Amino acid sequence: MHFRKAGEIVSNLTKTIKLRIHVTPEQETLFRQMTEQYRQACNFVSKYIFDNQFDLAYANLNRILYSDLRGQFSLKSQLAQSSIKTTIARYKTVKQQLFQNPYKYKDEDGKWKYITKTLEWLWKPILFSRPQADLVRNRDYSFIDNGQILSINTLNRRIKCTFEGKHFAEYLNGFWSLGTAKLVELKGLWYLHIPVTKTVEDFQKENVRHVIGLDRGLRFLTVSYDEQGKTEFVSGKKIATKRHKFQEVRKQLQSKGTKSAKRRLKAFSGRENRWMSDVNHQISKTLVEKYGKDTLFVLEDLTGVSFEESNLSRTAKQNYDLRSWSFYQLEQFLTYKAHENRSEVLKVSAKYTSQRCPKCGTIHKENRDHHKHLYSCQCGYKSNDDRIGAMNIQLLGTMWISGDNHPRYERITTASE
Repeated sequence: MHFRKAGEIVSNLTKTIKLRIHVTPEQETLFRQMTEQYRQACNFVSKYIFDNQFDLAYANLNRILYSDLRGQFSLKSQLAQSSIKTTIARYKTVKQQLFQNPYKYKDEDGKWKYITKTLEWLWKPILFSRPQADLVRNRDYSFIDNGQILSINTLNRRIKCTFEGKHFAEYLNGFWSLGTAKLVELKGLWYLHIPVTKTVEDFQKENVRHVIGLDRGLRFLTVSYDEQGKTEFVSGKKIATKRHKFQEVRKQLQSKGTKSAKRRLKAFSGRENRWMSDVNHQISKTLVEKYGKDTLFVLEDLTGVSFEESNLSRTAKQNYDLRSWSFYQLEQFLTYKAHENRSEVLKVSAKYTSQRCPKCGTIHKENRDHHKHLYSCQCGYKSNDDRIGAMNIQLLGTMWISGDNHPRYERITTASE
């Protein structure tokens, strides 16, 4: 049991773990039957929602559809209710996505106009194409024999399975609570995705010990600059070489266009994504372990930042890397690792962070030489251009600590400009 310290501010941290389940041929048949019936049930609920003005009230849907879900799809009570909740959640996700991507057009004067999209923009019901089943903890699934065996309820009976869970024991130590899991199949293998939640100490601004500015890029995956003036570069040279090899193989497979080539391309892409994820995990883990608790990591908010060739002096190959590299994933990994360690990630405006002199404050675009990777100011200060970015980002973090809730740099024009 976890006891809260006096005056301690806490919050909940949630992440998802993925267990690979070992199944016998008989158990696999039971899983396929359950996940297929669940998929069809979700589509049944989805059609009703689409045909009835997008009613997303669980109480109404459960009252109207519960009996049909149990009768037509042979779902047990909990699975019938879960299929409704799964479908509602999917519609709410789509609703949010539509809201964030309004319809854009130009009026007669050439000005851009925006129309907010709602669920009514959908032409047909949301389709659940992948067999799956959402399983409620202790009702549909549980861990027995000191967490060594997984017990799962199917449409016919409850079955027991072993699983690959090398690092899973830590989530059964009493500090984590397990939520509703999702049973899925991928390439003939079965997985259970389980959300786990635990209480962690909250980051508090007044207790910050370190403020770290992080500039993300390709030549250097990260450049970090701390309050002691120390800079650390994580080279991207080996990463770029390996990603270029991935790109060449992908081009070859795409040019063939055969079914076997498409299958290989899909598997190949999965391997590249797993490798990229591992790189981002290692970078974020190293940063959090190096600086410890009460650290503020400051990143540029790259939302809407354009990486077009007209804006940057980079080769076509580098532009491919810049567009496809998972900056957002690194941000996600760093954020949840920081939250586990009583630290925080702050996103700040990217405006002028690569153009501002950290010594005199002058903002001048021409001071940065992309080819030499050098920043040279008229005041005499010179440094690596990526380091300059990290320094300016770090300063924005200190401004936030000092009370500026929206720190950013502004370019002041003079009469001579």
